[in-house]
Amino acid sequence: MQTNIHPTAIIDQSAIIGDGVSIGPYTVVGPDVEIGDGCEIASHVVLTGPTRMGRNNRIYQFSSVGQDTPDKKYQGEHTTLVIGDDNVIREGVTIHRGTVQDRGETTIGNDNLIMAYAHVGHDSVIGNHTILVNNVALAGHVEIRDWAILSGFSLVHQHCTIGEHAFTGMGAAIGKDVPAYVMVAGNPAEAKTINAEGLRRRGFSRDEIALINKAYKIVYRRGLTLQEALEALAELREQSAVVQPWIDSLQNSSRGITR
Repeated sequence: MQTNIHPTAIIDQSAIIGDGVSIGPYTVVGPDVEIGDGCEIASHVVLTGPTRMGRNNRIYQFSSVGQDTPDKKYQGEHTTLVIGDDNVIREGVTIHRGTVQDRGETTIGNDNLIMAYAHVGHDSVIGNHTILVNNVALAGHVEIRDWAILSGFSLVHQHCTIGEHAFTGMGAAIGKDVPAYVMVAGNPAEAKTINAEGLRRRGFSRDEIALINKAYKIVYRRGLTLQEALEALAELREQSAVVQPWIDSLQNSSRGITR
């Protein structure tokens, strides 16, 4: 594969550029940046290190990827950004590195779509196959698990977790954890139902979706305590492993779940 770097791009001599990489006009690649094979970097992108990027990622114009965080606790320590493979980062996206007060690393997995003007704050962890629609803003220390979709202008508070296959409505203001499979909307965000359409699209069977809906009603409709809900979910888990993310969402929540 042939690497194609526009003559107006500024590439630090310490940067590592893989095979078949394309870098557009006026893009700046700073020191300690590694770009994997087959990546396409558009014009006017700023890549700052330490940043490690895998294969076949596409970054569109005017994005700033790997910059240090504006968190006032940050004092120039060595922190990193790690990006996996096959991600699409659209126009004007900002992604910050970690802080030593937390993980020291911001992590983005594989096959994610981060749409225009979204922001990924320091020490956040994005899993695989997620979608962040235009203007989504993740504060620091946020975790987005696999297959979650955040609609446009969704806001996520520090230390919140968005569970697997969850869905947030447009403009949702999220201050607590969103359990797996749950659809939330509003300001402040409230749980509405399960993400049934998303589950169908991803190949969940009718029986599995029905069981997930039953788990939702246990948590949200029966007025149970946390321990009572966990006991009821444990009984459902015997029917299918799809209930386990529900249990994990409740057991691992640090901020409480969105109600």
